[in-house]
Amino acid sequence: MFGYIRANKAELKMRDYEIYRGIYCSLCRRLGKSYGLLSRLTLSYDFTFLALLHMSLKESCTVFKPGRCAFNPAKKCNYLQNGGELDLSASAAMIMLYYKINDDIKDEKGLKKLGSLIIKPLFSRAHKKAAAAYPDIETAVAEYIKSQNAVEAENCQSVDKAAEPSARVMADILSLLSGDEGQKRALDRLGYCLGRYIYLLDAACDFERDKKNASYNVLNYVPGDLKEYVTGQLYTSINEAAKAFELLNIKKHKPILGNIIYSGLEDTFKKELNK
Repeated sequence: MFGYIRANKAELKMRDYEIYRGIYCSLCRRLGKSYGLLSRLTLSYDFTFLALLHMSLKESCTVFKPGRCAFNPAKKCNYLQNGGELDLSASAAMIMLYYKINDDIKDEKGLKKLGSLIIKPLFSRAHKKAAAAYPDIETAVAEYIKSQNAVEAENCQSVDKAAEPSARVMADILSLLSGDEGQKRALDRLGYCLGRYIYLLDAACDFERDKKNASYNVLNYVPGDLKEYVTGQLYTSINEAAKAFELLNIKKHKPILGNIIYSGLEDTFKKELNK
């Protein structure tokens, strides 16, 4: 994923920021422990949000212990005492990375394609492990890649249709976070809106590069003021995501999640679109 689902750190209380950072660092450590050192390259705020949301739906307490960063031993970090709470997020990150590498091999040229060919064997074993642990995520991501490739192959001009695979994969992954049917429906809707937000923002951020490289970008077919259109669509996705979020039975870390949904998404897309 792309790191577009992140908190507005300036608006977080210090205690909440430390929890948020602690989960980010803990996910980094869990990736390394479960899938090897290089798997830490998959770390993003999107997967941190997934881990935070998963934990927030459970009654168990969030307990941290002090430690030091693997990449910078001089830096102190807080790590979750129960790292197993992060397994789903870590596995989702690994599965996503593996399919991204395959996609780059198919679509890219030159050094980028060569780099993907070189690193693919390094992640094949980790991917098999993650897929075996979470076959539902493996199925969802495989279907996402297949559907997204089909959309691009037909040169789809519908924004809704082009965004559907990204929206659907996020919906499928988030719906795994609860066994309660009512909560699953709310999570499905939240994931769908966040997936659509990610797709639209990424398409906007890649617009100039795709235009220069003559690559597919559905926003090429949007008439009128592009920034106005994208901004309106992003606000719609955020507002719908907020409605779904309010239906969830959040047991802890609600201020952090609320910050991400109500403030972080807007803050992020404004910063990205202004670059």
